[in-house]
Amino acid sequence: MSGPRPGRTPSGAGASAGADAADRALDDALALANEPRRAAAGGGGNAVRPDRNDPLAVALGLGREDADARPPHTEPRTRPQAGPAPTPDTDPDPAPDAHRDPAPEPHRAGTTTTPPGPPAPAQPVRQPVQPPLPHAHSPAATVPWAEARRIARRVGRRLGTEVRDLGEDALGMTLARPLTALTDLPSFDSSAMDGWAVAGPGPWRLRGHAVLAGQQRPAEPLHGGHAIAIATGAAVPAGTTAVLRSEHGWTQRRTDGEWLQVRSPHPAPTPGQEVRARGQECRGGDELLPAGTLVTPAVLGLAAAAGYDELTVTVRPRVDVLVLGDELLDHGLPRSGRVRDALGPMLPSSLRALGAEVTSVRRLVDDEEALRRAVSDSTADVVVTTGGTAGGPVDHLHPVLARIGAKLLVDGVAVRPGHPMVLAELPSGTHLIGLPGNPLAAVSGVLTLAAPLLRTLAGRPAPAPYAAPLTADVTGHPVDTRLVPVVFDDDSAARPLHFSGPAMLRGLAEADGMAVIPPGGARAGDDTAVLDTGALALAWGSGT
Repeated sequence: MSGPRPGRTPSGAGASAGADAADRALDDALALANEPRRAAAGGGGNAVRPDRNDPLAVALGLGREDADARPPHTEPRTRPQAGPAPTPDTDPDPAPDAHRDPAPEPHRAGTTTTPPGPPAPAQPVRQPVQPPLPHAHSPAATVPWAEARRIARRVGRRLGTEVRDLGEDALGMTLARPLTALTDLPSFDSSAMDGWAVAGPGPWRLRGHAVLAGQQRPAEPLHGGHAIAIATGAAVPAGTTAVLRSEHGWTQRRTDGEWLQVRSPHPAPTPGQEVRARGQECRGGDELLPAGTLVTPAVLGLAAAAGYDELTVTVRPRVDVLVLGDELLDHGLPRSGRVRDALGPMLPSSLRALGAEVTSVRRLVDDEEALRRAVSDSTADVVVTTGGTAGGPVDHLHPVLARIGAKLLVDGVAVRPGHPMVLAELPSGTHLIGLPGNPLAAVSGVLTLAAPLLRTLAGRPAPAPYAAPLTADVTGHPVDTRLVPVVFDDDSAARPLHFSGPAMLRGLAEADGMAVIPPGGARAGDDTAVLDTGALALAWGSGT
């Protein structure tokens, strides 16, 4: 695409003003699925009151009157941790903060730190406490999973519009304007079947040549008691009362011509039978589809039928992908302590399926200045990085964001896998999403932060929320939401898959979706919200 980039659509009272209603329903329902059980598991937090009409809230049995019946000042019942002990192929994350050092107390000028034990000597030795690293991840800053999705959805603004020719280039984009009928559909009375156009009651005397679809010259009008052969889609002659389908009639040649009769045991056609009346589908000026509709093959077909040659759509958000890590290989077998880059091949198509235009995919070594230049020089609407989001010796994302003056909107999410994910607003007003380097953790970041943000920028609708019962117990994290790959069985129940550790993709490759497991776990038979991972495949109709 060449030429100037269309700008962002003003959002008036902030990004949330243009938030998609279905997306809000999805996020709120997912929050409802987790918050009450988070409280039961000891995770705390303020539970959001359910909208009892929300489809996923209804599916999960939330918002019922009995939810309001708990007496005041009573503690919720503790939900027992479900499921078997962790096994090597599930590789669950450790307990919260088990791998984190306690945050040191900030050093205050003029104070001293006194070690425990016997009384200190008269001249105590000062022991200054080193302040936290600017990129150290603070557990207190961790955002609840559903809230992180809401933040990602609300910080963006729908981009501008452009005109695309009617065709595959428009697939996956969204209508920026309503699709309005340019004419009646059908635009003339036509036959719905191969057969005979008849006038009045039978038997009918046949005349003339068959009327064919696309015939330029209209057929002569029919008079009562006459019929003419006609093809599907052909304009019916004036005077036609019905169409007799070919398998319901038979012809007989007599001395006075060829006659048509109804074949027994079929009844005579009623007026208007097998005739597609003009305007049966719509009248000129009718709204066929609202703005915000995802352009699918069916939408292209409808637009063509309605006479459109081009569509006005919302611009695709441009995304630069930066894959970080000295340990990554781009070909061959893993070797010598290095691993294959799984995200470089996987992320671009996943982002395109979410409505993005991936403008570049670059691999960077673990170098702070190289990362700073790449982020600062990007002109994309969104920069997506992989790896470097934690506080390790080569995790440079936080220092870079601090150097360039970025605003951290999300710095860690209470979800496993993928908790050290980042959402930041860059000085240019565009956004950066920092995904963890482990593959399944990165996918969790895409579903949590990238999908809601890209939907807002592209004006895309959210997929319909749905829930499914689990076929087996699933071990939960004590305080965080857990996303677990599942596959649907013949009864539409969700079967948890093995190989669901942060560094694993085997389970995801087989999965139909990611089950949202609340803190404390879930039991077999429990209904759980399911995120559609089909939205991460390059398909025209998806959008998680």
